[in-house]
Amino acid sequence: MTIQKPTNYFRSNVKQILFLIFIILCLFTLNLRDAKSQESSKDKTSIARIAFYNVENLFDIYDDSLTRDEEFTPEGERYWNNRKFYTKINNIYKVIMAMSESGPPAVVGLSEIENRFVLEKLVYDTPLKNFNYKIIQFESPDRRGIDVALIYREEFFEPLYSEAIPVIFPFDTASRTRDILWVKGKFMNTDTVSLFVNHWPSRYGGYMSTVPKRNHAAKALRTKTDSILQSNNYASILIMGDFNDGPYDESLSDVLSAQDPAKSIINNELYNLMIPEQIDWQYGSLKYQQGWNKFDMIIVSGGLLDDTSSPHISIDGGKIFQAPFLLEEDKTYLGQKPNRTYIGYKYHGGFSDHLPVYVDLIVEKNNQ
Repeated sequence: MTIQKPTNYFRSNVKQILFLIFIILCLFTLNLRDAKSQESSKDKTSIARIAFYNVENLFDIYDDSLTRDEEFTPEGERYWNNRKFYTKINNIYKVIMAMSESGPPAVVGLSEIENRFVLEKLVYDTPLKNFNYKIIQFESPDRRGIDVALIYREEFFEPLYSEAIPVIFPFDTASRTRDILWVKGKFMNTDTVSLFVNHWPSRYGGYMSTVPKRNHAAKALRTKTDSILQSNNYASILIMGDFNDGPYDESLSDVLSAQDPAKSIINNELYNLMIPEQIDWQYGSLKYQQGWNKFDMIIVSGGLLDDTSSPHISIDGGKIFQAPFLLEEDKTYLGQKPNRTYIGYKYHGGFSDHLPVYVDLIVEKNNQ
């Protein structure tokens, strides 16, 4: 008697095979693209890709008595164990690796990571170890224990200073949220760039009731960027993160005042690179029911949009990385949706409920 394997098993194997082919092709072209890039950069430029990725609850399996992380333990509601943890680590590595055919990004901002331990597992216990990533991370006061972080490749980026900027709500002193991570450094010996990694308060509890918290996070960030720009009108600032608001919501358009880059560019203003539509992906970075949202964004100062300066942003602007393996069919609301780790409390084994975003920083070689 012939026993047929379930269709879902077959489809799962096909997806894994297709993903492996995708990674192999990326690795196959890596040396070729590096050679071409180096040949071009001898005369003109080098490119450093900067990315941001909300990785959806990268927790270790251990209970931290100081935070509310119990659901991500073997005995917790999600039955989080070593197998799931290492699947998650390897999935994140695959996404970072696939984000560029010429090697993983120079810098990656991350959110929803629990601690330094999970970051070390990511950069030292996966093939990312071959790219010499280093870690910048501070423990934040978030009740669940999740933080933001920055990983960077030493050959591209030299950090000079880092700080955790607290977001404290005077109108709700019992509430806690993630700090904003500020890292100041140089890309390949150019002028200093200030990088800010954000994960603003969620909409849990209702949109209107949580607006003041995101507005306050925007104010804390704007205060810091204003102080930088007052010292230097041409300062290079790059802001990335999951803002839990869209480009036209009050926190971003009014409080932070992140404008459309299609407008006239002023050096000491901020511009949201996710406002222009992406030709090959006219949706967002995450999906709720039938609607896509652009909550994950990259925002820059006008100085970084000046193509006569070094470094500066590519004319392609900000992009959402929507590789096919990060998406799956949305059987309920039609179209596609992110292939996530959990659907509710049911383990799904995917990547994240968010798609990564990225931008290319161009460094003029004659300025090195």
